[in-house]
Amino acid sequence: MAVEVVLYAPNVHTGGGFVLLQALLGAWPAGAPLRLFLDARVQQRLEIPAGAAVYWVAPTALARLKGEFAARRAAGPQSILFCFHGLPPVLPSRARVVVFLQNRNYLRGVRLSQFPLPTRLRLLFERTIGRCFRHRVSEYVVQTPTMRREVLDWLGSATPLPPVRVAPFVADITDGTPVAQSDRTRQWDFVYVADGVAHKNHRRLIEAWRLLAEDGLYPSLVLTLGARDQVLARELLDVAARHGLRVENQGELTREGVAALYAQAGALVFPSFGESFGLPLIEATKAGLQIVASELDYVRDVCVPVQTFDPASATSIARAVRRQLSAPGPVVEPETPGQFWARLRADSSAASAT
Repeated sequence: MAVEVVLYAPNVHTGGGFVLLQALLGAWPAGAPLRLFLDARVQQRLEIPAGAAVYWVAPTALARLKGEFAARRAAGPQSILFCFHGLPPVLPSRARVVVFLQNRNYLRGVRLSQFPLPTRLRLLFERTIGRCFRHRVSEYVVQTPTMRREVLDWLGSATPLPPVRVAPFVADITDGTPVAQSDRTRQWDFVYVADGVAHKNHRRLIEAWRLLAEDGLYPSLVLTLGARDQVLARELLDVAARHGLRVENQGELTREGVAALYAQAGALVFPSFGESFGLPLIEATKAGLQIVASELDYVRDVCVPVQTFDPASATSIARAVRRQLSAPGPVVEPETPGQFWARLRADSSAASAT
């Protein structure tokens, strides 16, 4: 008898989570039993495997609660309840519960003060659920060794300690043939494929572009901020306009649109402070695109960047971009102590003369 999978994924409707959900459903083996609990906002954007039963969950607290009850009824003792939304079930389940934890914000290492108050309150609630009901979890699945270490640290001395398995997967959005740097039709110097969540670090990236402009460098940059991030997009484009920066926002793109963007760019710049996976880093690598990214563990887990920087420093980002453009900035030329005294005395004499 085939094991039935109950995939529970409310609130998965944008970003990397949605891309990974599309990839999983596209690879589902034909004829295998599958029950889906999906966010109603993706109803027109997802291709459902043939024969799968679907329960659409509206984005409200009451609908989520009803979805929990329905998922509990659907998942029997021989089933796998696959919690793709990153949280354990609130209700006890007879099934084997596997949580796909890809949201670092559910862990204690991420500062919530960077988020707007409504988001902060929601994340505090979700963190509470994740911690209070983790005893229901049979196994956690993550996608990088760094994320595994963070989850194990978060679990601490929980008893029993569920296994945390590293199982990365991604669908290739290219045609399988990376475009060599010399063969690229370069329309933009840099692209940043990311939504506008605070840790993505867009403001500091634009500050780095402003610093480059002060030195007479104006590389082009494409952002992909969607409708949900229009306030941030307007803010960044206003800064760009004031300083004459070559920054463009193309909005949220389809997978085909992202692939086309990679094919026409010189490099991916990625200043995020932290990722559970860093999907664009893998996509860019598969597309043959060079990567300029934060010098952080999550980056080294999945790619080999050509340049790295401190994501907390706009100056560091700007310097990495300059290196990528083969235009490194000047460095300090130290004097000898004797030269220092000579200059100091000369400057004092000149000041006295005036």
